Amino acid sequence: MWIQTTIGFFSIVQKPEDVERDTLTIRARSRDHLEALKISYLLESSSIQAGGGTDYPYRLVAPRYAVEDAMTMIVAAIDYRNFKDAVADEDPLAASVYGKVHAALQALTDDGSKGR
Repeated sequence: MWIQTTIGFFSIVQKPEDVERDTLTIRARSRDHLEALKISYLLESSSIQAGGGTDYPYRLVAPRYAVEDAMTMIVAAIDYRNFKDAVADEDPLAASVYGKVHAALQALTDDGSKGR
């Protein structure tokens, strides 16, 4: 799953080694994003690993229930009327990138509109 939040962009997957341990791997392109996630919502997780030979240079592993709890807390913390504006307040570069993703996803609009 890809998730864009006000604290960062993450790719959450279950790698083969996660299955038996009931863990999930959270990957990011920015170490700062993973650090913010870990500090604010996911204290119960591995240290952040760098490298690994994939297109995500940073990752950590956490128990599935801890990731579920973190996602619940992220949703509970929503206090903004406009996601893009909230991201811009925290990280203008991320807001610019998220805006490009938002624009690209308009291609999936199935009612012919261009979105709002």
